[in-house]
Amino acid sequence: MTAAFHLAHVNISHLLAPIDSELLSDFVAALEPVNALADTAPGFVWRLQTEDGDATAIRVFDDAELIVNLTVWTDLSSLGDFVYGLDHAAIMRGRRTWFARPTEAMVALWWVPAGTVPTPREAEDRLRTLRRSGPTPAAFTLRTPFPPPAQPVGIRTPV
Repeated sequence: MTAAFHLAHVNISHLLAPIDSELLSDFVAALEPVNALADTAPGFVWRLQTEDGDATAIRVFDDAELIVNLTVWTDLSSLGDFVYGLDHAAIMRGRRTWFARPTEAMVALWWVPAGTVPTPREAEDRLRTLRRSGPTPAAFTLRTPFPPPAQPVGIRTPV
């Protein structure tokens, strides 16, 4: 049975320096390997990227110091396994060197119909929703997840 819904995930970060700075050189060097890990991870469906293979040139919230990671996964456990997996976690230990400490929600999750590709604008809206209302079915976190929307019951025809 094919899932009716997939999990959209946005993560934004406020850079402490320009993307081409020495301060961010280790982060930039890790982008390709981390993206390759995600692309082959169980449950991975899609990620936002430009022709360069990443999304560092895509702006959100009209802020040049914010970078975005927007992905789609088959389910919560697949995303969680990737995020908290040893390879990804090892690279992200350096995040305080590269990114400002968040003062508001920077990660949001929501369910999308399978085959749907979320947009950066939608990701911004989901982050605003999470910031305004806290975790709800419209925008939530890995720590406070919500199940996919109820699937419609099929109409049975008499035999």
